[in-house]
Amino acid sequence: MKIPFNKPYMSGKELSYIAEAHFNGMLAGDGPFTKRCHNWLEERTGAEKALLTHSCTAALEMAALLLDLKPGDEVIMPSYTFASTANAFVLRGAVPVFVDIRPDTLNIDENLIETAITSKTKAIVPVHYAGVACEMDVIMDIARRHGLMVIEDAAQGIMSSNKGRPLGSIGHLGCLSFHETKNIISGEGGALLINDASLAHRAEIIREKGTNRSQFFRGQVDKYTWCDVGSSYLPGELIAAFLWAQMEAADEITHRRLAIWNTYHQAFAALEHDGQVRRPIVPHGCSHNAHMYYVQLPDADTRNRVVRRLKDEGIGAIFHYIPLHGSPAGLKFGRSHGRLPITESVAARVLRLPLWIGITNAQISKVVDTLAKVLAK
Repeated sequence: MKIPFNKPYMSGKELSYIAEAHFNGMLAGDGPFTKRCHNWLEERTGAEKALLTHSCTAALEMAALLLDLKPGDEVIMPSYTFASTANAFVLRGAVPVFVDIRPDTLNIDENLIETAITSKTKAIVPVHYAGVACEMDVIMDIARRHGLMVIEDAAQGIMSSNKGRPLGSIGHLGCLSFHETKNIISGEGGALLINDASLAHRAEIIREKGTNRSQFFRGQVDKYTWCDVGSSYLPGELIAAFLWAQMEAADEITHRRLAIWNTYHQAFAALEHDGQVRRPIVPHGCSHNAHMYYVQLPDADTRNRVVRRLKDEGIGAIFHYIPLHGSPAGLKFGRSHGRLPITESVAARVLRLPLWIGITNAQISKVVDTLAKVLAK
C-alpha cells in the first residue's frame, strides 16, 4: 500500500467549468471565471483588490515591482522559506536580510526584526509557515514605526486567519499560492491581494505587461498603451475555471483537511510525551488550514534514517526547506542578521507527512506506526 506525500484533489466540477470556459469562447486571462475568483478572494479576505497570477512567485514579483525597490535596498525575511520569497526581491537588485525563526511556529521571530532594520530597509516579508500566522500585530507595528511595507508570503495560508483576519489581508500586500501541493489548487497559480488602496491601480498595470489594458476593457479609457514596467502575470481562463471549482468547495476542503490533521495530532501525542517527536504548535488566536502536518525529530541523522525507512515502506514523507542563508544564491545575494541557530536546527529535523483529501485512517495509522517502529530501534 503506497502512500504518496500528496494527491491533488478535485471537487468534481473542475472539468465541466473548463469546458464552459471553452464554450464561452475566451481562454485568455481575465474572463468570467477569473472575475468570479477575484470576487471570491475580495469577499473572503476583505482585500481592497485581488488579482489572480500564474503563481505565488509571480505575485511576489509584482509586489517587489510595486515597492519600486532599487539596487541595495534591503528586505527582511526568514531564511526558512522557498527561494521565490527572496528571488522576487533579488530580481529588483534588493538584498534579502535573513533573520531567525521562532522555535514554536517556525515563523519569523518578530523580536529579531527591529534590530535588523537599517537605513536601507524597505520592507518586511513574513512567511506564514504551514498556514499558521506570524505575529502580525507586532510586525505591523514595527513597520508603521519605521515606515516600512509589509508583504505577506501567505503561499500556504489560504483559509487561515490571525485573530479573525485572513492571512494575506493584514500586510500592505499578500501573496497566495494555488500550486497543486496547496489546499486550494489550480495546478500552478497564485494571487496578489492588494490591501493598500493606493497600490491597486498600478498593480493592474504591472500585471498587464505594463499597459492599462484592464481599464480599456472596462471602458475607462478609449485605448490602451504602455504605461509602466510590467510583465504577463495573469493566468489563462482554464486555470481560473479549475480554481473556481476549488473555491466553491473551499470550506469543505478545509474541514476535511483539518480532520486529517487532527487525527495525526492525536496519534502522535504519545510519541511527543516520550520525547521522540515534537508536534506542531498553533498559538492562541491562529486559525489554521491544515496545510501540512509535520513533526520535528531529535536530530538530522534520525530524520534522514526515518525518511529512508518510510520510503522503503512506500510512504512519501519528506523534509522541507534548505535554509536560504547558507545556499549558494543566498550567500551571493543576501546576508544574515546574526546567527540563525533555530533555522539550522529545524531544517535538519523537520519531517513532513502525507496529507491529502482521501487518505484513510488506515493509511494514517500505517504512517504513525511505521514512524514509531523506526524510532524505537
